[in-house]
Amino acid sequence: MNTTVNVSGMTCGHCVSSVQEELSEIPGVTAVDVELNAGGTSPVTITSSRELSPEEISAAVAEAGYTVE
Repeated sequence: MNTTVNVSGMTCGHCVSSVQEELSEIPGVTAVDVELNAGGTSPVTITSSRELSPEEISAAVAEAGYTVE
């Protein structure tokens, strides 16, 4: 199951790693693919074995210090 969200505020590889790490901690998440658009809105595709709620995705992204658009 794939879920794509747009995340704002990422500017570098470290930002991407932080978001990937936090999203990967959600139970059921098997992969996180970030297409970095430095300084803009970056599409993030999350692959998981179950449906993810917008709240848990937003909470994980916020934990990394960024915002889901």
